[in-house]
Amino acid sequence: MECGGGVHIISSRMVKPEYQNSSLSPEPQTVHLTPWDLRRITVGYSQEGVLLPKPPASAIQHLASSFARALGLFYPLAGRFAVAPAASAGAPQGLTISLRCGHEGAEFIHAVAPGVHVSDISGPLRVIPRVVSSFFPLNGMLSTDAAVDPNRPLLAVQVTELTDGVFVAMSLSHAAADGTTMWDLFNTWSEISRTGDGNVFTAAPLPPFERWFHDGCPVPIPLPFAKVQDMARRFECPPVQECSIHFSPESIQKLKAKANAEMAAGTATSTISSLQALLAHLWRAVCRARGLAPDRETRLVLPVGCRTRVKGIPQGYVGNAIAGAVATQPVGEILGDGRLGWTAWLLNRAVASVDEATVMEELVSWSKNSSLRYAPDLRGDPAIVVVSGSPRFDVYGNDFGWGRPLGVRTGPGNKLDGLITVFEDGGGAGGMELEVCLAPHVLAKLVADQELKNL
Repeated sequence: MECGGGVHIISSRMVKPEYQNSSLSPEPQTVHLTPWDLRRITVGYSQEGVLLPKPPASAIQHLASSFARALGLFYPLAGRFAVAPAASAGAPQGLTISLRCGHEGAEFIHAVAPGVHVSDISGPLRVIPRVVSSFFPLNGMLSTDAAVDPNRPLLAVQVTELTDGVFVAMSLSHAAADGTTMWDLFNTWSEISRTGDGNVFTAAPLPPFERWFHDGCPVPIPLPFAKVQDMARRFECPPVQECSIHFSPESIQKLKAKANAEMAAGTATSTISSLQALLAHLWRAVCRARGLAPDRETRLVLPVGCRTRVKGIPQGYVGNAIAGAVATQPVGEILGDGRLGWTAWLLNRAVASVDEATVMEELVSWSKNSSLRYAPDLRGDPAIVVVSGSPRFDVYGNDFGWGRPLGVRTGPGNKLDGLITVFEDGGGAGGMELEVCLAPHVLAKLVADQELKNL
């Protein structure tokens, strides 16, 4: 079967988790979803993948078996969503959505793209070809689709053999877990595949699967909908293109030093980080490429991890633990000479404002008056920049046994005009790689921006 761009599906199967011991209950377990989880039930699956050197001939079966063992350490992701009427008397038309850990499995797809070479989809500062989208499974799926149809998996992987390499992709319901959990699973899978002797599998403790709820939160949380179908919204995606931009450790250090120097004589009371300086640089470049008027208000939204901000959430927590930080300013205030530091300072203050107290306040408010996220809400703002990913994710450490990744790419899910995804650079010395998604005519201007490249 062909799935687009010369990519052919060879096989598809459901891989069940292989457990390291027999202590798990044979009966299905229920994991109730938190406000962080449920507010993402209406968005597309998270999709990440790594480009690897050409594997040995036996790699496909080896990857499937090592994936089953990794899945045993993250077995809730092999479950399914379960919908039930809300028991609350105050919500007679409501429903609840939970994660039922019945060990149903995750989908494993084997595909080939014999006409695609590693060089076709790797390298910095270039438009990423659309064939990459076909390397990802479950394209176009929302988490609500999995809640409506219990046969649909929360997790799927696709291994696509190229002419001289292989692409390993993962798609995960964002209502089941966030990017931190996704890359933890990716890292566990690659380590089990690479070691091959089972030491990782038998020695690794199970991550904490119990979800964290703030005090007073109803469990399960009732949602004010008669049926799941009423929650979903589908829409036509406007055309976008993506490019990958690499920034060396030296260029990032220059940006950081410049930003901090510009703020040294002002009111800055903390150091601007490398990531804040780099995102400020990109934010300004995107505003220039879009040709926004000086009085137009622009905003940048970036994720803030809560595993180190909120007490009671362990580092290895499986699920969603993300808050959002927002910086807003007129375009004219962030462009021009000497404004890099000010722009980075806006991001610094936005992140600093996300503390335990504000996170708790937002969660308490949401549990009393739930609201869902819809991609069109962000697509309606032509002056927005949305950041995802993190340079802290161990992307290039995913050596499955025949070499480190040659590149990293994201799938088509949740793509919007203004999305910037951050990864560590493959050099491992402090560089970063940004995947930038913009309207085609804007991306062309960004790529040609000399101020962006000349640091």
